[in-house]
Amino acid sequence: MSNEDIGAIILAAGMGSRMHSGVHKVLHPIGGRPMIHYLMDTLDHLGIVKRVVVVGADREQVEEHLPFAEFAVQKDQMGTAHAVYCAKAHFSGFSGDIIILYGDVPMVREETLMELVRVRRKTGPRAQQPAVSVLGFRPEDTGHYGRLLMGERGELEAIIEFKDATVEHLAIRLCNSGIMAVDGSLLFRFLEEVDNKNRKEEYYLTDIVRIARNDGHSAIVYEGTEDEVLGINSQEDLAYAEALFQYKKRLEAMSSGVTLMDPETVYFSYDTAIENDVRVDVNVVFGPEVVVKKGAHIKSFSHLEGCVIEKGATIGPFARIRPGTRIGEGAKIGNFVETKEADIGAGAKISHLSYVGDALVGAQANIGAGTITCNYDGFSKNLTEIGDGAFIGSNTSLVAPVKIGRGAIVGAGSTITKNVNANALAVTRASQKAKEGWASDFRKKNRQKRGK
Repeated sequence: MSNEDIGAIILAAGMGSRMHSGVHKVLHPIGGRPMIHYLMDTLDHLGIVKRVVVVGADREQVEEHLPFAEFAVQKDQMGTAHAVYCAKAHFSGFSGDIIILYGDVPMVREETLMELVRVRRKTGPRAQQPAVSVLGFRPEDTGHYGRLLMGERGELEAIIEFKDATVEHLAIRLCNSGIMAVDGSLLFRFLEEVDNKNRKEEYYLTDIVRIARNDGHSAIVYEGTEDEVLGINSQEDLAYAEALFQYKKRLEAMSSGVTLMDPETVYFSYDTAIENDVRVDVNVVFGPEVVVKKGAHIKSFSHLEGCVIEKGATIGPFARIRPGTRIGEGAKIGNFVETKEADIGAGAKISHLSYVGDALVGAQANIGAGTITCNYDGFSKNLTEIGDGAFIGSNTSLVAPVKIGRGAIVGAGSTITKNVNANALAVTRASQKAKEGWASDFRKKNRQKRGK
């Protein structure tokens, strides 16, 4: 099947009032990514280049996120048929299939869309092919979904909207997802015949099935799964979609050889990449752009984002690995350590209570507790370089830009503002002084003041 003659119309003009948010509904994230991006990626993978997004309220938000899409504007909310019709000018002379999708139904599978088109293009003369194929599904709870009324020969006779349904209609289990593929040479002609004589006084896209049949054409149904046609109209729906996404990502990780100690407490992003033999303990969050190589161990309560964890490295517990970080093979990042824009060499150790940002840390270097790379001077970020095998004592401040040479030792409590040569010792703390008996005298004087 050639996809060059397939177009897509994505409806994203709804107000999204049930979300109670200033963020456009289709831009709310699932797995750390705006939901409509999943749909656009699906079209990318299928090679469907001709796509028009119908926008309305807060259109600027959507247009900013989809710079390469075509847009049509639905100024007034008059129903789904009217929304699709707003895209007519973009399909002048187009006679291929047009798939109608919804920006808030982002998880429909590639295989499903291709089957939807395939069943519409049944073998035989074009005049005998169904004009419309509708994606149906059988949910556990049919709720307020429209129903698909099927004929004895397996053809679709009508789509009955919930508010217009009779008791007999509501007994039907086969429901309408709203997604359909339509012969592009007929779609806009059908839409011109849609009226708003219904309880909501809207122009229903579903009426094109009746109109097509009255015009001598047929309609057909292809069944998908309930999960892939999940519509997201509220924060509750969004939470359910996120839970479903996480469930699938966890199964995917475990099936590839990743050990999740308590799967329900691990959260992935859409692009998290974890190799086999990685162990992930409880309560770990993977933000976007994380790669974890074979044999690494991510301990509890760690948060990773925009980083690469090389083979055999250990992270956490309670570690925060921020964007731009690469943790080298066999390196150790311990509890309450934060890294950012840092390249940590193989076998290096930053075991606890440190911040390492805008830094290059050499192989086998050891960073003591409480060490800080002072990378920001109020105007710009500056680089700290720590050589292979260097030892940084506890409670050290490294004021960037600064270089610590290979094998150098920095004494605990130092504030380093100048470069340290290889294998040198650098210490900046003041000399220690002691006054014998001072503490006893101090306490005695204060007790006398209090009258004790």
